[in-house]
Amino acid sequence: MVKSAENFLAGFFGLGWTQNATLELIIDQTGFNNSFAGYNACPNNNNFRTSAGDNASAHWESIYLANAVERLNNMSTGFNWTTDFAYSAQELCPYETVALGFSDFCELFTYQEYLDFEQSIDIDFAGTYGFNSPTARAVGVGYVEEVLARLQDHLINTAEGSLNVTLDNMTSTFPLNQSLYLDFSHDVNIASVLTAFGLTQFGEGLISNSTYQANRSMIVSHMEPFGARLDIEMIHSPHPVAANRTSSNNVYLAGNETTYLHFILNQRTIPLGASIPGCGNRTDGWCEVNAFLAYEANALNVSNYNFACDGVYNAPYYGEITNGAPLA
Repeated sequence: MVKSAENFLAGFFGLGWTQNATLELIIDQTGFNNSFAGYNACPNNNNFRTSAGDNASAHWESIYLANAVERLNNMSTGFNWTTDFAYSAQELCPYETVALGFSDFCELFTYQEYLDFEQSIDIDFAGTYGFNSPTARAVGVGYVEEVLARLQDHLINTAEGSLNVTLDNMTSTFPLNQSLYLDFSHDVNIASVLTAFGLTQFGEGLISNSTYQANRSMIVSHMEPFGARLDIEMIHSPHPVAANRTSSNNVYLAGNETTYLHFILNQRTIPLGASIPGCGNRTDGWCEVNAFLAYEANALNVSNYNFACDGVYNAPYYGEITNGAPLA
């Protein structure tokens, strides 16, 4: 994590990056508040209460890998292939490919089995870090609160959720009025952050754990590939910008200076209006900043943080949770 940040800064600012930027490291361990690893401060995200996604994924694996298990056992002697072993071998394909450039494990499985493999990950993430998880909003809401604080130019003085208020209440460790912020974290956090932002377009419909489903609202390989990136752009315009501008002649509407937000996930626009009604149906996917802030003002309350992370409740079945927070 640290090396990734340092190498990026060296590439962005040059080898003398320490003269132009400050890299602040936050402890990434259980028991420490860290908005970039909110699961460390959320016990229920790490116990049976968020097991629905993993269990549903395991069920799907037993279905789509049945032929592979039989095929691998027919190819082998002295070893009993099970679904778990087959799935582990399948996981080695992408990991070795990223690390080494290729993997012999890839050839053990069919193209369809890799499409099914992708869906197994989507099911797991939806139930652990997405809208089908009772703790997803709680895990991601700390970072959401920090983004809102930056947008509104204020420090954070109240210890809520996974916020590290020791760092967030000083401008030396939580600078304001910056033209650029660079945050480095684990890929799994992006799903929880998008859930905490309430971008419901990533949670439309339950991903099937019994049949292959090509059209899914949440595809983790699109959201969180290796080196995933979420950009939030703040755009200042001298006048309101037309929602459906088609030429340079109809860019601006009558009115005063207006500020917009633009969310970009891995170089693709997230249309904020698809989840936030106040943003409107804009072809550029932008959202007027005041409409965005009004929608996000209740993000912490919607997460039901204390109950989600420390409350006593039954483990929900897969599909029972649809809003990323526990049922009341």
